[in-house]
Amino acid sequence: MIKQIDINCDLGEGVGNEAAIMPFISSCNIACGGHAGDAQSVMEVVALAKANGLKVGAHPSFPDKVNFGRKPMMLSADDLGTSLRKQILLVLEVCARENIKMNHVKPHGALYNLCAVDESLAGVVVDVLLSTCPKVVLFAPYGSAITKIAHGKVKMYYEAFADRNYNTDLTLVSRSQKDAMITEEKDIFNHVLMMVAGKIRVKSGEEIETKVDTICIHGDNPKAVSIARYLYSNLMARNIKIK
Repeated sequence: MIKQIDINCDLGEGVGNEAAIMPFISSCNIACGGHAGDAQSVMEVVALAKANGLKVGAHPSFPDKVNFGRKPMMLSADDLGTSLRKQILLVLEVCARENIKMNHVKPHGALYNLCAVDESLAGVVVDVLLSTCPKVVLFAPYGSAITKIAHGKVKMYYEAFADRNYNTDLTLVSRSQKDAMITEEKDIFNHVLMMVAGKIRVKSGEEIETKVDTICIHGDNPKAVSIARYLYSNLMARNIKIK
């Protein structure tokens, strides 16, 4: 039986590579005003995604364009919830105008990483999903705090990253470390092949069992398009369908 995997990419972040990368992925996570993007960019990327037959998701974050949403912010639960609702509703509204369904929500950057370990912050995100779009899919890492909070409340896809290295607890190696990113296409492909088989090779070399439904390519990676193309052609050659 042919294996299948969802390949997602963070888009609408001002890079301008959306049209080039969309033929090689199956889902896109659209920045919606927190770390990047605005109403105009969301409309443009949703229209492109519709034309390419992709699943569309919102990619909300801490409201911090200066740091691209990659630094934690000290916000009250109410303030964070208000910002996240505004971001997600923007994508929902644009999808409604384009007559397509928003498929998923994936937190971005520091918010994503903190929700993996902080149950109170994860609870804020889950509450926002339940109040704005309870039927969409949540993209989150397997075994994380947010998946425990969301279990039985929202549908989930377990996510892993094609171009990032992992610690033994399956958290991402910090971007402050020189080996946070995987840069060579062959290494990225081998990383993904192991993920499809249900394991992640972590920084120590150990292979940790996991569950993966969707694999992310960072859209702001300078090599994002070539990585996506390489993964697409080599996965298809292995009879692993991009769904």
